[in-house]
Amino acid sequence: MPDTVLKNFRLLDPRDLSLKSGIKVLVRDNLIQEVTTARLAPKKAETIDLGGRVLMPGLVDCHVHITATHVSTGLHANQQMPASLVTVHALKILEEMAMRGFTSIRDAGGADLGHKTAMEKGLFPGPRLFISGRAISQTGGHGDFRERVDGCEPCACGCAHLFNGIGRVADGIPEVRRAARDEIRLGADQLKVMASGGVASAADPIHFLQYARDELEALVDEARRASTYVMAHAYTPAAIRRAVEAGVRTIEHGNLLDRETARLMAKRGAYLVPTLVTYEALSRHGRELGFPEESLAKLANVVAVGSQSLKIARAAGVKMALGSDLLGELQRYQSDELRIRSEVLSPGEIIQSATLIGAEVLQREGKLGIIAPGAFADMIAVDGNPLDDIAVLLGQGERVPLVMVHGRLLKNRLV
Repeated sequence: MPDTVLKNFRLLDPRDLSLKSGIKVLVRDNLIQEVTTARLAPKKAETIDLGGRVLMPGLVDCHVHITATHVSTGLHANQQMPASLVTVHALKILEEMAMRGFTSIRDAGGADLGHKTAMEKGLFPGPRLFISGRAISQTGGHGDFRERVDGCEPCACGCAHLFNGIGRVADGIPEVRRAARDEIRLGADQLKVMASGGVASAADPIHFLQYARDELEALVDEARRASTYVMAHAYTPAAIRRAVEAGVRTIEHGNLLDRETARLMAKRGAYLVPTLVTYEALSRHGRELGFPEESLAKLANVVAVGSQSLKIARAAGVKMALGSDLLGELQRYQSDELRIRSEVLSPGEIIQSATLIGAEVLQREGKLGIIAPGAFADMIAVDGNPLDDIAVLLGQGERVPLVMVHGRLLKNRLV
């Protein structure tokens, strides 16, 4: 792959939220080699003139489900469709995310090593992908998608195929450890645990506390020994507190967060990944798209308080990454998470959450979320200045004419 030189742009640096002019960027293979004001003229390089646009690091979405292909089937699409068809849908979702400017995503349950490898090899256009494999759930937890009338046991029996999708069931310390080790064996970059009830599952009210403390600690121990971490689905203060005290590193959703629990998160260095756009989108379109009525009823408990969690977390000093958590047909609203957060946070805070803090969550500081020598060549060009108006990053990437991932141009509307 020939070298690429980018010139004639304003560089948005999320570290100090500044715009710098007169800079050129040299990309070689997957990496940024130089960021300089000096003349760059490597042999056989492709030069791209950005026409004075803003160049910035690609956006990071730390909570997606690329295999949740339809709202009506919620988080368990794999139980309803052939795996090959799920993957075709997922590849389309991945491409559309990249076209919006999201160059790195963390799948929170469902994507596997095949999806990740396809992105790395450039077999299909899409973002850099970090996978959790199957989320680990207790029986009757948020990852147990059996209906209440389903007496099938979640074990190695004739119904085992029902548990090869977004979640897997494990009960007791030995089973939890085995599930964690197996997901790591299968290529998980991090582990996902269901630590409270959820909206999209039938048998667990949101306030349910899931897993005993020693089971959570066992899961964290397995992750740490594999040099990775645990992310936890958790809504209530009690669920968040138990997870953080057990060593969980990132809390997903956290809508009902209170001040005391936020202070604990800040003290322990735990991250919050709010996913407010999914509640807005489901509230608007869930019924018409077949989202279950019992889930719509539970949705009302979390939708009204989501923005308050942003205020509480910011006041306590909790670092917040960007997440969307959208299902199927609602994936198109991914960028609206930025708009919702702008009701509470400044454009600069939102950009940092979607770049620098996202990189920290992914344990790729210095590699993602910045444009600097040695960083991955994941960048976007923007028509307009997001520091002045975050709306330039909304929609389907209409104002994002250039997207580069892994040093490869996935989108270039400048020519």
